[in-house]
Amino acid sequence: MILFRCFAWNESAGERDEDGPLWFPRIFQGEGRHDNPELYGCLYLSAAAVSTVVEQLARFRGQRLLPSLLRRRGLPLALAELELEDTATIVDLDDPVVLRRERLRPSSVATRHREITRPQARLLYERYPDAVGVRWWSIYEALWANVTLFDRAASRLRVQAVRALGIDDPLVGEAAEFFGLRMV
Repeated sequence: MILFRCFAWNESAGERDEDGPLWFPRIFQGEGRHDNPELYGCLYLSAAAVSTVVEQLARFRGQRLLPSLLRRRGLPLALAELELEDTATIVDLDDPVVLRRERLRPSSVATRHREITRPQARLLYERYPDAVGVRWWSIYEALWANVTLFDRAASRLRVQAVRALGIDDPLVGEAAEFFGLRMV
């Protein structure tokens, strides 16, 4: 399975080192949808590359798209294409059978209230020790399948490609257009 990640990239870092494409940034986690850093680190990925860039640009709605919006902690944003082993188990929160079994409602999965989604992720992490993550839909476009991978997936991931994102990247343009960001 091919998944994409948009992240602050240090080009000289090793793949699994801090700010590398396979680094689980546990030290920065605690505010995200499925964060439980005392239990696991996680990566937020998507089957749709544009979804990962949209997530990074969401807070800048209504602004001009400037190169500075494509930096985090002084590092350029990059897009990583990652391959997850096809045999990896993911709990699919877009599957009605799974939702019913877990007694979850779609509205509680999609909510922006982290006090609801974090305990869900914790419970799924503990209930499914063989699962490497959870699949859910983007709050920006339901057709975009997002995946939160737990750090126990690390050995089952491979980097296919990484590229720094620039203001003229077509993917950045598509994400900016999605939010109506004005181009420079």
